[in-house]
Amino acid sequence: MIKIGILSVAHPHAQSYAQAVVDNPDATFTGIYDADAKRGQETAARFGTEYFASPDDLLAGGLDGVIVASENVHHRRHVEAAAGAGVRAILCEKPLATTVADAQAMINACAAANVRLATAFPCRYSPAFRRLLEQVRGGAIGEVLAIRGTNRGKCPFHWFVDKALSGGGAVIDHAVHVADLNRLLLGREATSVYAEIGSGFHGQEWDDTGFLSINYGDEVFATLDTSWSRPKTYPTWGDVTLQVVGTGGVLDADLFAQNITHYDDAAGTVTNSHWGSGTDAALVADFLRLAGGETAPNIATGEDGLHALAVALAAYHSAKAGQPVAVPMD
Repeated sequence: MIKIGILSVAHPHAQSYAQAVVDNPDATFTGIYDADAKRGQETAARFGTEYFASPDDLLAGGLDGVIVASENVHHRRHVEAAAGAGVRAILCEKPLATTVADAQAMINACAAANVRLATAFPCRYSPAFRRLLEQVRGGAIGEVLAIRGTNRGKCPFHWFVDKALSGGGAVIDHAVHVADLNRLLLGREATSVYAEIGSGFHGQEWDDTGFLSINYGDEVFATLDTSWSRPKTYPTWGDVTLQVVGTGGVLDADLFAQNITHYDDAAGTVTNSHWGSGTDAALVADFLRLAGGETAPNIATGEDGLHALAVALAAYHSAKAGQPVAVPMD
């Protein structure tokens, strides 16, 4: 059995990751550590596992794999602790870190310890995206000229709007997903970013809206609306859409279109209940392969997470400078 632990359940995705571990017959959910004891104990009880009061106590259990779902600024220390404990693989929630230096240090620590580091990019596992990628790589629309992307959602508040913990706001939270998808579709690196970023929706110090124009060289570019612009009453948390324009046609993908609209008179709400394929479950299934010593070619690596992070950070620099900013990787 593959022994898995979770370092922090601060990120909401930890709940679906935990469920995917529980549902996998080849995995044992060893336990959870969280700095918030109440939150950690409640989550451990929900999934029938043990709560640990310190990371070291959890990591001492001879784990095969660790999922890191802490606040963004804590990713580095949790990944380095897990790598030092001798696990086979680590799945780190996105963004990989809050600085390029921290992300590179995490990659280096895992390489030195011979640990596979993966970044949690579940959108890669959307059937709509997999079909889109297949069509683009197969030349269905010729040479790709541009991509229009969106990742708009509701503001999650809590630590996500504390820049000391999150490293930013909507841009660092949402841009990394589509930046990763663009890189897969184009097969090339971003070279520069021009961004306009604001806080007009909620009127706070953290950014809730962003629009990026990303250059990929040879006059290939992408635009991205990456915002917490959905009102609280919106039926879903948000969207991820891609429109790929090529010399021979256009392809559109809506990664979260599979849902049923539920009108609830008692609660006075309208919600979209998703019935499509579970991208988080597919991501965790691939991670469990890594933790079991197998290969998982579709999972995002630490390097993939670094490239996506660099785009988001360049966007912040661009918005501050009021001009395009290069995307260096060193």
